[in-house]
Order: sequence, then structure tokens, then C-alpha cells
Amino acid sequence: MTTDLTQHLAAGFNEGADTLREFGRECSAPLVELAQRTAAAIKDGGKVLVFGNGGSAADAQHLTAEFVNRFRIDRPPLPAIALTTDSSALTSIGNDFGFDQVFDKPVRALARAGDVVIGITTSGTSPNVVRALTSARDLGCLCVGLTGAEGGPLETLCRFLFRAPSRVTPRIQECHIAWVHAYCDAVDRVLFPEAHG
Repeated sequence: MTTDLTQHLAAGFNEGADTLREFGRECSAPLVELAQRTAAAIKDGGKVLVFGNGGSAADAQHLTAEFVNRFRIDRPPLPAIALTTDSSALTSIGNDFGFDQVFDKPVRALARAGDVVIGITTSGTSPNVVRALTSARDLGCLCVGLTGAEGGPLETLCRFLFRAPSRVTPRIQECHIAWVHAYCDAVDRVLFPEAHG
């Protein structure tokens, strides 16, 4: 039993590492472009809005914490909001209008043309994420999607779509959190090159 479980876990680590390497090869170049466009949006007074469900909600909050506080260097706080943290707004919208609108209404209230709006959904089909990105696109925002191998409706909604090359939720989520760190690093390096030598 112990040997079998050890081998099973080792195989999971190896699968995760292989998936992450492939994801890194595919997304590094578009991630540089997105970082440049995010930096330009922030310089123009824009902000980043992020949302997702479950583990993706945690990733959204992780990303905004790195922006508002710091990633690896001390620098001014960057404007980012996770739309997953206001329990009163989320529950009132869900109760009064339905769960598919819990991100859509905050996007329509807070997003402005030129803002960067990031939707995270491992399946690519979460109705509340799709609906909010649709509104963000209609408002003139730069739409970004993080998903798994199946892009789903995000294919046509997002200017930047980062698909983890897996259909296994844990592998997808491992790619997404690595992407969050790479995105934060890239934006910092574009905005504050002098701090990176």
C-alpha cells in the first residue's frame, strides 16, 4: 500500500511538471504582450479585475494580493480587484438575480474601457465567468481567460486566452497559479525595470 501510494504521488508530481513545462512554452510570448498591455493600462489610470469560482476564486485573490501589496520587489501598489471577496454583494446578487450574474454586475459597475478583466475557469464554460467576460468585452475592456485544454466560449471572448494543456483539474490549477506568478513578475518588470537590474 505504502509503495503503491508513493508511486502514485510521484507520478502525479511528474505529470504536473510535464504539464507545466508545456504550458510555459506555449504561454510565455503572449504573456509578455499581456504584461506590456497591462502596464500601459495601469499607466493610463486603468485597473485589473479578476474573478473565478472555487479554487479559481482563490487564484483571483492571490493575483490581486500580489498586485496591491507586492510580488518580489517593493514598489507602489498596483490597482487590482478580486470580484470574489464581497460576500454581501455576491450573496445578494445570487439570491436576487441568480448565480450567473455574481461577477457580471460588479464588472458592469466597476469596469471601464481599457481595464484588464481576467476570468478564470478550469472548464472554460462557467456561466458566471462567461457572462462577466461578455459584458467586459462589450465595455471595451481587455479580456483575458485562464482555462484548461478546452477553451469553450472564452475562445471568442478573450483577446488573450491561456489554456493549460490538461483536462485534469489539479493540473490545470497548478498551471494557473504558476501563470499568476509569471504575470505578476512580468508586469513588475515592465513597470519597474530599474528595480530588476
